[in-house]
Amino acid sequence: MSATARDYVFYDATVSLCSTCLRRVDAKIMIAGDDVFMEKRCALHGVEKVLIATDAAYYKRCRDYVKPGDLPQRFNTPTYYGCPYDCGLCPDHEQHSCIGLIEVTDRCNLRCPTCYAESGPMVGKHRSLAEIEAMLDALVANEGEPDVVQISGGEPTIHPKFFEILALARTKPIRHLMVNTNGVRIGQDPRFVERLAEVKKGLEIYLQFDSFEAETLRTLRGEDLRGTRDAALAALNAHNISTTLVVTLKKGLNTGEIGKIVDFAAKQPCVRGVTFQPTQIAGRLEGFDPATDRFTLTDVRKAILAQSSLFHADDLIPVPCHPESIAMGYALKLGGEVLPLSTFVKPEDLLKGAGNTINFEQDANLKGRFFDLFSTSKTPDTTAGNLAAILCCLPKVAAPSLTYENVFRVVVMQFFDAYNFDIRPIKKTCIHIVQPDGRIVPFDTMNLLYRNDRATYLEALKDEQRQLQAIWKETERKRCGAARPRQSSPSLNASSQYESSP
Repeated sequence: MSATARDYVFYDATVSLCSTCLRRVDAKIMIAGDDVFMEKRCALHGVEKVLIATDAAYYKRCRDYVKPGDLPQRFNTPTYYGCPYDCGLCPDHEQHSCIGLIEVTDRCNLRCPTCYAESGPMVGKHRSLAEIEAMLDALVANEGEPDVVQISGGEPTIHPKFFEILALARTKPIRHLMVNTNGVRIGQDPRFVERLAEVKKGLEIYLQFDSFEAETLRTLRGEDLRGTRDAALAALNAHNISTTLVVTLKKGLNTGEIGKIVDFAAKQPCVRGVTFQPTQIAGRLEGFDPATDRFTLTDVRKAILAQSSLFHADDLIPVPCHPESIAMGYALKLGGEVLPLSTFVKPEDLLKGAGNTINFEQDANLKGRFFDLFSTSKTPDTTAGNLAAILCCLPKVAAPSLTYENVFRVVVMQFFDAYNFDIRPIKKTCIHIVQPDGRIVPFDTMNLLYRNDRATYLEALKDEQRQLQAIWKETERKRCGAARPRQSSPSLNASSQYESSP
C-alpha cells in the first residue's frame, strides 16, 4: 500500500502571530515549487496560510549569509513575556541598531492613504528639543557611536526647529545623519534647500519616490506629487545633496515601474541609491487587501532583475546582519557608466569564499570587509573608501579612484507584519525606532504593537499572559505541594539583570 505524498516540503518550524488577535502561534514553513508559505494555527481564529517568498532557492540561500549579531552596549527592557511583547531592546534580541529612527514629530503636511505611522496635519504634536535630545542620548547609550540616525516623523522638515535638531544631532557621536522626507518642503522652499546644502556633509536625504504616474501617487499619497517631487530632486541635484530614493510598493500598482525607477535613479547626480519597501501591513492602509496586494522581497528582487539590465542575480544578495529581510546590490558610477559590482568581482565569491579567482591570502580581513560593506549601517560616504580598499586587494582588478559620488546601491527592505511574522528574522531586525522613554523598539514590531491604540492592546495581551502565568504557578504549587525555586542561568553579559521578570 503506497502512501500519498503531501504537495509541499516541510522546511522549518517557527513562531508567528495570528493576524487577527496578534497572539503568538506555532507556524511551519512549507515549500511548494518556487513558492514558500507559512501556515499557522490560532486556537481562536483557525488556520492561516501566507505566501512569504516566490523564490525558494533564494529563500533557502539566506541561511548561508547568517553571521553572529552585534550586541548593543546595554539592553533597555526585560525578557519576560516573549517576543514580540518585550521590545525595547530586550536581551533576547540578536542585533544592535544599524539604523536608529528619531521621530521628531507626529505631524505631516500630507495625509497619505498608506502610512505606517498614521500621520497627518492634525495628528499628535512636535517633540521638544529636550525630548529629542533624550532620545538621541538613549541611542548613544546603547550604541556608543551610532552608525546611522534617521530624523523621521511624521514629516520632520515641518518641525519648527528642524535645523536646530540637525545641529543638536551633530553634537552627538553619530557617524551619519539621514532625513526621511516626502520632499514637499524641499520642492517648495528654495531657502530651506540652501540651508540643507550648508550642512550636507555626512547628511543624506531619504526621499519618498513611489511612482511616475499621477493616479498611483493619488492612491498611495492622496495627491499627484509629481511636480513637487521633480522640483525637490532638481534642487537636490543642483546642490549635490546625497539622496536615496525610497519606494513603497503595492502589488500591481507600481511594481511594474521598479526597473524604470532604478534606471532613472542611476542617472541622477545626487542619487546614491534606491530602497524598495514592500508595504508593511500596519498603520493606515486604505484600499489594501492582504490577500492580493502583498509583494514579497523575492518578488521585488525578481522584478529588478527582469525590468532593469543594471544588476545581475549575483549582485542582489542577502544582507548578513538581517538576510531574510534585506537584500542589497552595489554598482559604481564611473566615466558616465553605471557598472554593477560583479563587473569587478562576484560579491558571492567574497562573501562565501567560494571563488577560485579570489586570493584571500592577500588580505585575511577581506571577507569580513565585504560582510561589513553589505550592511544597512553603511552609507555612501563610508562605502566608497571601503570599496576602493577591497578592490585594491583583488588580483587583476584595477581599482578605480572612488568617492561617495561614485557609489550607487539598491536595497530591498521587507518589514514584517502580523501576516508574515517570523520570530527568527524578527530577532535580528536592526532598524529601530527610539521612544521618548528610552526604549528602542524594532521597526517591524513598533508598527504592530507599540504605536497608537495598538500599545493599549499590547497591555491587554500582557495582562492575559500574567493571568495565565499565575494559573500555571498555582497549578504547579498544588501539584508539587510547594513552589519550586527558580533556577537562574549563568550571566552572559552585564545586562543579564534584564532577563528576570519585572
